[in-house]
Amino acid sequence: MAYNLNVTIDKSSGFCFGVVYAIDMAEDILDNEGKLFCLGDIVHNDEEVERLRAKGLQIIDHEQLHQLNNEKVLIRAHGEAPSTYELALTNNLTLIDASCPVVLKLQNRIKNSYDDDEQILIFGKHGHAEVIGLQGQTNGKAIVFQDLAELDNVELPKNITLYSQTTKSVDKFYAIKDELINRGFDLKANDTICRQVSNRYEELENFVVNYDKIIFVSGKKSSNGKVLYDVCKKFNPNSYFISNAEELEKDWFAADDKVGICGATSTPMWLMEKVKAQLQAF
Repeated sequence: MAYNLNVTIDKSSGFCFGVVYAIDMAEDILDNEGKLFCLGDIVHNDEEVERLRAKGLQIIDHEQLHQLNNEKVLIRAHGEAPSTYELALTNNLTLIDASCPVVLKLQNRIKNSYDDDEQILIFGKHGHAEVIGLQGQTNGKAIVFQDLAELDNVELPKNITLYSQTTKSVDKFYAIKDELINRGFDLKANDTICRQVSNRYEELENFVVNYDKIIFVSGKKSSNGKVLYDVCKKFNPNSYFISNAEELEKDWFAADDKVGICGATSTPMWLMEKVKAQLQAF
């Protein structure tokens, strides 16, 4: 049975400028030299990482970084802690710094708060590369939490300073801010969520309501992907999360469905095009 699906890709989906900047930097070096080390996945999307691996990108972790000498290493958009830059000097590493400007600005603000001896809370995902870099500005002294319940047994001073990982939910950040004030804290709250990310919430709301089915394409490791998929699901319950075209299932669709495709700030446009081609092949 031919489905005749009517498929549209959301024009506002795809890489944010920070990811575009990092990938352009990597590709320039790979095209000229055929080899480049990258500290952690360049983007939280396995398909894009594999595409760049084929061009000579070698993904390493911090342990492997300690063993490297006299090499070029890319710092991805998520940024790094000061200790990484210190190690680069020791090991004579050339750092290609593709840290997102929004993240760098946030790192600087957190460092200034730390230098002013403020108690810093960071609303962010434990173990996330960006959050590790942010906490590194405070010598590990900032308290990271994903949910307020994590702070229930933590002894906090009356005066606290709140920051957010750049890709978290704006609504949740403000709910946390209000609750901390309700609990009697003297709070200095800094909304440090990237507006290129948060503006996509409204764009997605407007996009997904126009379709029978929504296919949201994202790497499973993407924090931003999880947040944006929740937006899709909220405004169109017939939303499906996939990481590649092979995960599509025919029985999700009915004949003549209007299907919208959208993705995270770490989802390449070529991957969404591939999903579209697979849907049209149905």
